[in-house]
Amino acid sequence: MQGVLKFNEPLAEYTSWHIGGCAKQFYQPSSEQDLSAFLRSLAPDEKLFWLGLGSNVLISDTGFDGTVIHTLKMPSVIQILQRDPSSLTMRVPAGTTCAKIAKFAAKQGVVGAEFFAGIPGTMGGALAMNAGAWGSETWDFVTQVEVIQRDGSLRKRLPQEYEINYRHVAPQQDEWFLAAELKFLTGDVQQANTRIKELLQLRNEKQPIGVLSCGSVFRNPEGKYAAELIEASKLKGRRIGDAEVSGKHSNFIVNLGKATAADVLQLIKEIQHTVLRDHGVDLVPEVKFIV
Repeated sequence: MQGVLKFNEPLAEYTSWHIGGCAKQFYQPSSEQDLSAFLRSLAPDEKLFWLGLGSNVLISDTGFDGTVIHTLKMPSVIQILQRDPSSLTMRVPAGTTCAKIAKFAAKQGVVGAEFFAGIPGTMGGALAMNAGAWGSETWDFVTQVEVIQRDGSLRKRLPQEYEINYRHVAPQQDEWFLAAELKFLTGDVQQANTRIKELLQLRNEKQPIGVLSCGSVFRNPEGKYAAELIEASKLKGRRIGDAEVSGKHSNFIVNLGKATAADVLQLIKEIQHTVLRDHGVDLVPEVKFIV
């Protein structure tokens, strides 16, 4: 094995909230082959958690009593698999940031990938939760995925092998996304770049950027916006410990510096209780809870 293995590694520095205890084991594979070898070395009952940029995740203050696999050290070169006059298919490794996907696609003269610029995560995380922004979702463009199984073996799967919904993908047991093949239609490069700039400007205007957050905390209920319901319940600025509902966008919870996972979880539960009482809507978290 050629990756980096650490023990009792603090996870807060690897998450966008800067929250979380230690992992019993923390492994940064150097390649797909290295990852396969590492998985084969683990006990069959070892608990696993996969971490990319660390957005959209709340890790317990007590940490994770298992092995965390951190994918950001793995190669993230996007490959063009097929190009024709009307479309382009690319292979994107799981550790590739979504921002990189948007920029690469625009340079290649295809359209549709601009929404990835607004997702603060990696390809792997985007696949796992069908991440989306501004009306587009990840799996709208997936033609095939590559997965790695618990025994280190690799295989390919088609989208129809998964149950895919809004911000939810039912995974196959004991396997994880390694890469995706994405297909986009060709279009105007300048138009795509302009659209990315417009979307990022809109994001900067409406969302708290440059602070410690996980992105959106709750899914939008059908026909409604979670942020509007939270704001209508007068929860903007509500604070527990150093966890606070953002005054800029109420579907964001920010860490003011020393927030704990317990603070955030208590605030999430209070938001859910209040919105259900006031509006009869049960908010479902987007954020994944890791204990």
